[in-house]
Amino acid sequence: MHIGERQYYQTTIASPIGQITLGSDGDSLVGLWTAGQRFFGDTVPTAMLPNDHLQVFALTKDWLSRYFEGKKPLISDLPLAPIGGEFRQTVWRMLTEIPYGQVVTYGYLARQIAVQRGIESMSAQAVGGAVGHNPISIIIPCHRVVGANGNLTGFSGGIPLKSWLLHHEGVDMNHLSFPTKCTAR
Repeated sequence: MHIGERQYYQTTIASPIGQITLGSDGDSLVGLWTAGQRFFGDTVPTAMLPNDHLQVFALTKDWLSRYFEGKKPLISDLPLAPIGGEFRQTVWRMLTEIPYGQVVTYGYLARQIAVQRGIESMSAQAVGGAVGHNPISIIIPCHRVVGANGNLTGFSGGIPLKSWLLHHEGVDMNHLSFPTKCTAR
């Protein structure tokens, strides 16, 4: 580590979906990754040191406990600081606005961004790339984004986990379809 370089920390917790790794800058949550997740830790610029005693980790463990108990904890209950560029930050903020138990499409998000930016259109694939690189899974609910016609696509934790999370939140799975091949971005 160089002088002036920020230090990052991690801890692991057990959950109903398996081991979860949490990442922090010491004050805020910068990552939540499931075992085997694609892009694990890719937004954190330096190695994370083990630290099981940060306040933000205790808050996150409590939040996740409530979530897995079927409660609906507020995203605003946690200090979040996902690391990414302006476009990704925009997409990740939009994800936090998707209500518990509901889904939207990548195309819907792309149209919303186009309106915000005053442009004619935005690529749903570009949005999908940002969604797929969301470093704070579950809490920033990227699992609530589906492909056109309800296709379960693009989840870096895997389609079975995406399906589990949506079912856990009470989403009507009858109108959703499962891909025939892996589509994680």
